[in-house]
Amino acid sequence: MIHTTREAWLVAGIEMLSEIFAEQGQTLPPVRVSVGWPGGRGNKGNVIGQCWHPSASTDKIGQVFISPSLADPARILDVLTHELVHAVNHAQGATGHGADFGKIARSLGLTGKMTATVASEDLAATLSLAADALGSYPHAALSGSVNGADGPKTQGTRMLKVVCKSTDYTIRMTRKWLDEYGTPKCPCCDQSMTEVPTNTKETK
Repeated sequence: MIHTTREAWLVAGIEMLSEIFAEQGQTLPPVRVSVGWPGGRGNKGNVIGQCWHPSASTDKIGQVFISPSLADPARILDVLTHELVHAVNHAQGATGHGADFGKIARSLGLTGKMTATVASEDLAATLSLAADALGSYPHAALSGSVNGADGPKTQGTRMLKVVCKSTDYTIRMTRKWLDEYGTPKCPCCDQSMTEVPTNTKETK
């Protein structure tokens, strides 16, 4: 199966996961699913999925987001399962990771701390097969580094220290001007100034 967008892949994934939920007597409510950084405070790289309550949407349909930092198909289905438990909970009038969430999550095969579940061995095997059936996930993992959308910060022009050994008069110049014109003369004593090597520790 070939999907040209991440959203199409995720929608197809929800259709497959709905069968797993149905086996446990749970019906998935309508949801929209997409890829995007989770909202709220904190390090976005630490939150890999989020399900927004239907009340937050103008059409009252819950919305699920999968972090763009994820690229492994089976793991994405694992996280998607967790978020869909929230969607079921919301439809049933519950929120959070309490007893209602835990009951559904564990019945599906989600294990560990309920705020950060992982698939059990059996569920992981099922999700791996589902991922194979869905085909390639059309996405490349996106880093959530501090550089953000603007990419690595551009390093500014490095200013080099130039000093007069007689008077300690100090200025800073770029490498370009030093290479083209050499060190200037000290305005105090008219002697040539000296470049301070970058590995020399400055004292105050």
